[in-house]
Amino acid sequence: MLRVYNTMTRQKETFKSLTPNVVKMYVCGPTVYNYIHIGNARSAVAFDTIRRYLEFRGYRVDYISNFTDIGEKLARTAETENISVAAVAAKYIAKFNEDTNALNIEPATYHPRATENIQEIIDFIQDLIAKDDAYEVEGDVYFRARKFTDYGELSHQSLDRLEVGASQRTADEETARKEDPVDFALWKAQKPNEVAWESPWGPGSPGWHIECSVMASKYLGETIDIHGGGEDLAFPHHENEIAQSESHTGKKFVNYWLHNGFVTIGSDDEKMSKSLGNFVTAHEVLAKYDHQSVRFFMSATHYRRPIRYTEDGIEDALSEVQRFKIARANLLYRRQDATAGTDEAIAAAIAEYRAQFIEAMDDDFNVQNGLVVIHDFLREMNNYAAANTVKLDSIVDLVGQLEQFLAIFGLNLAQEDNLKSDIAALIVKRNAARAAKDYATSDQIRDELAEQGIILEDTPQGSRWRQQ
Repeated sequence: MLRVYNTMTRQKETFKSLTPNVVKMYVCGPTVYNYIHIGNARSAVAFDTIRRYLEFRGYRVDYISNFTDIGEKLARTAETENISVAAVAAKYIAKFNEDTNALNIEPATYHPRATENIQEIIDFIQDLIAKDDAYEVEGDVYFRARKFTDYGELSHQSLDRLEVGASQRTADEETARKEDPVDFALWKAQKPNEVAWESPWGPGSPGWHIECSVMASKYLGETIDIHGGGEDLAFPHHENEIAQSESHTGKKFVNYWLHNGFVTIGSDDEKMSKSLGNFVTAHEVLAKYDHQSVRFFMSATHYRRPIRYTEDGIEDALSEVQRFKIARANLLYRRQDATAGTDEAIAAAIAEYRAQFIEAMDDDFNVQNGLVVIHDFLREMNNYAAANTVKLDSIVDLVGQLEQFLAIFGLNLAQEDNLKSDIAALIVKRNAARAAKDYATSDQIRDELAEQGIILEDTPQGSRWRQQ
């Protein structure tokens, strides 16, 4: 039975979706003014891993993740790059898609943009004003946080404490316009040279928080199953989403709040952040390292735990991925001498490992315990690959189960099957040379293959290959 850790209650709860076999899931996406850094990518990977496991368990996941394509950050980039804000958004959405494709992150069911939903945002704000939950001041519109009695519940903070923090975060001029320092912006009046839309309060643009409330409800409904994002979004972003959404609909906004841990960097384990200038972009890392290893580096840690970014960590992930590839290749090699049928002992073992894996992952998506099961399963595969006799269906079943397990982590080992025909021919030629005891030719071919990144391993069952 699947249990998830709900940030709202600070405990694990049995997961039950609103609609049987369907999960409505919203995850906060990036502000598209630059390349995403590894910390941003970690959130995308974490919730893609969760999504993949839910699909493995038989759910259809309606997955929405937004693009924030307006705001001061995009305006600054537009000025620096001497292009329009719309061009900035288009450029970095394309870069986001390039990086997430390289990380084998499944596309969202839909990626709505803030600019596509301006009228819905205005309508939402008008309803809050009509209910006296929001007010307009000089073209700005603010939400009355104190009117929402549960404000601060998600972040477990009192309003008095939040008031002090809000006073420190907000410019004096803006604080003077608010009725209360804890009130937050729903609509912001246009400033010089800013992109703006007409509204009942004059030209302006949406506040950051309102866009997610609008898009979540528009595409998933007034109450959704899971809302995810980085732990830094719990306050104020998600806190504000709850207040404005539930004031608007009168219904519970989210049943389960899930937040992923940070990526840290440096000896002090400082949070990676563009504002701190200590970030490494996903684009840079993917240009330097094997893509599957980068993906596994991030997906092999429980989503709520922090990840310390180091090059050694990615190298370790590369070694682990290689182990999976070699075990798969070695077992597939035995197809040439396999007999027909199924080994009943192997069938029973596969069923047992699958049950153990589900038990591990049903505990709040505990990927680390799930990997313990996968490593045990790998030993089963390696033992079978070394057996004197093997059966074809059991080989297929073992490899298929490994691929299914690892697909949840975003790994696709089947791409290793795309061996060039000329390399395959050289391996066949070398095997023939070895059989004829022509070791000079055999060694020559081995060296030639090594230059192409192909490592050969000679075993009692024959020569096997792997790519460096």
